[in-house]
Amino acid sequence: MLKKFFLNTLSSFVGTWLAVMLFGVVLVLLCIGAAARFAISSGDSPALTKHSIMTVELSGIIEERESSTAPDYAKIMSGDFERPQNLNTLVLALREAAVNKNIDALYLKCGALSAGPATLDALRKEIVEFSKSGKKIYAYGDMLHTGSYYVASAADSIFLNPYGGVDLKGLSGTSLYMKSLFDKIGVSFQVVKVGTFKSAVEPYIMDKMSEPAKAQLDTLFGNMWGYIKDGICAKRKKLTPEKIDSLINKVSISFASAETTVSSGLVDRLAYERTMDERLARLIKKDKDDLNFVSPELVVANSEGLPTGKKNRIAVLYATGEIVDGASTGINYQKLVPVITELADDENVKGMVLRVNSPGGSAFGSDQIGEALDYFQSKGKPLAVSMGDYAASGGYWISCRANMIYADPLTITGSIGIFGLIPNGEVLLEKIGINPQFAGTNPGADFPTLFKPMDEEQLAVVQANVERGYDRFIKRVSKGRKMPEAKVRAIAEGRVWDAMKAKEIGLVDRLGSTQDAIEWVAKQTNIEGKYNLESYPEVKTSFWDLLVDGGAFEMVAARMASPDFSTFAKEYLERYLNRERIQARMADFKAGF
Repeated sequence: MLKKFFLNTLSSFVGTWLAVMLFGVVLVLLCIGAAARFAISSGDSPALTKHSIMTVELSGIIEERESSTAPDYAKIMSGDFERPQNLNTLVLALREAAVNKNIDALYLKCGALSAGPATLDALRKEIVEFSKSGKKIYAYGDMLHTGSYYVASAADSIFLNPYGGVDLKGLSGTSLYMKSLFDKIGVSFQVVKVGTFKSAVEPYIMDKMSEPAKAQLDTLFGNMWGYIKDGICAKRKKLTPEKIDSLINKVSISFASAETTVSSGLVDRLAYERTMDERLARLIKKDKDDLNFVSPELVVANSEGLPTGKKNRIAVLYATGEIVDGASTGINYQKLVPVITELADDENVKGMVLRVNSPGGSAFGSDQIGEALDYFQSKGKPLAVSMGDYAASGGYWISCRANMIYADPLTITGSIGIFGLIPNGEVLLEKIGINPQFAGTNPGADFPTLFKPMDEEQLAVVQANVERGYDRFIKRVSKGRKMPEAKVRAIAEGRVWDAMKAKEIGLVDRLGSTQDAIEWVAKQTNIEGKYNLESYPEVKTSFWDLLVDGGAFEMVAARMASPDFSTFAKEYLERYLNRERIQARMADFKAGF
C-alpha cells in the first residue's frame, strides 16, 4: 500500500511539474515573441522611399491567400519559420507598385518555386501588366526551373548564374500504381464508380495507367504546354514554340551549359548574384549603396489596399483544398455553409465571388455547399466563380450553378464523376494471424467492413448509390450550365479539362481573374467603382502566428541547435514532434512544373 501511495504521489507530482513547465515555456515564448516584435518595430526597418525596387522572391510556396499558421514540427526542428507567400498579396503589390511613384523597378529573384500552373499564370499576367507602366523588370536565378522560368520570362532581362542552368522540361505528372504492393501485403480494393475517365481509383487496382486515363492527360498537358510556350515566346523574341521543344528534346537544355542558354535566347546574360546590385543601380541611375529593396508586403502596407466597408459589399469567399467532412483543414462544409447563409441574409452584401481552388472530395460536403450557394442566389444576389489551379469534381459541383464562371487558362476543371473505393484486408489479417468473428442481429449489420469483401448484392447496392450521386451531379450541371443532360453526360465521364477547352464545351464562361469576377458582380449590382470588398472565411490569428511573427521560435531553435543543448533532449523532441497523424484523403493529381 505504501509503495502504491508513493507511486501515485510521484505520478501526480510529475504530471503537475510537466504542466507547470509547459505553461512556463509557453509564457516565455510569448514574452520573447512580444519583445522581438517590439524590437523590430522600434529598430531600423525598411521603408518605402523614393527610387525603391520591389523584390519578388520566386521561391518557396505560393498559397491562394494568407492563412493562420499551423505548427509544422519538421520545420520547427530545422529552424525554418518562413511563411508561405500568398497570391493575393503579390497581386496587390504588383498593382500598387505599377502606379506608386516611389517604385522604380521590379526585381524577380528566382529559385525553387512551388505553385500550381494557374497560380503562376495569374502572377505572370500581373507582371506583364506591371511592365506596361514603363518600369523595368530584371530577373535573376542560380537555377531556373520551368515554373520560375515561365514567370520570369515576363521580365525585360533575365540573368543566370554562369554555373547555373534552365531546367526546362515541359509538363509532366507521376502517379504511383500500387496493385502489386497491395497484393503482396494482402489488401484488395472493391471499386464503385461512374465515368470512364474517373481514374483516381486506378493506382489501387491496376499496375499501369489505362488508355483513357493516359489519353486525357496527354490532351490536358498538351494544351497547357502550348499555352505556356506561347506566353514565353511573346516576350522572348528569339524563341518559337517549336524551338522550345527542340531545346528540350534534342539539346537537353536542362543539362546544357549556361552559355548555351544565352545563345538559345532563353536568358539574356550571365552574372553572379553579387553583381546584380550594380546592374540594378545602373538601371535606376542610383548609387549601389543607396539601393532600397522593398518587399511586396511592405508595398501593400503602404497602399490604400482593398476598398472595405459595411455597405455595398462584395464578398470574396475562398474554398481552398479538399472538400472534407468535419476536418480542420481543407473545405469543411460544416464551417463554410453557415458563412454562406450569413452572407445571403446580410442586406449589405450585394453579391459574391466564390474563389475555388479544389480537386474535390466529399460528395456529401459538396452537395451541402452547393445547396447553400443556391440559397444565396435565391436572395437575388449574383454569384460569380473564379477558378484557381483546380476546380474539379466536387470543386466543379459547387461551381456549376454560378451565374458566371471565370477560370485561368491553366485551370484544371471538370472531372464530373463519382467513385467509391472500399478496401478489404481479409487476406492481410489471415497472414498476420488475426481471425475476426462476427455476431449481430442482421446478416449485413457490419456492412461495409474492412474484414471481408462485399458480395454481389452488396456491391450492387453501393454501385446504385454512386450512380444516384452521379445523376444528381449531372442534373446540377445541366441546370446550372443551361445544357441538355445528354450533352453534359458526353463531356462528363470523370474527364478533366484545361479551362481553354472547358470554355469551348460550356463548362466555363470566360477566361479571367478574380478581379474580373469582382468587376462582373459589381456591374450586375450597379455598384461599379463604389463597392467594398470583404474576404471570407475570416482568417484568425493563431497562437503559432504570435510566435512565428515575433521570432520566438527562431531564437529557441537556434539555442536548441547549439552544441550546448542536450543532444538527448534534441533527439527526443525531434522524434516526438515529427510523429504524423493518421490521414485519409482523396487522391489528387497535380501538374508538374
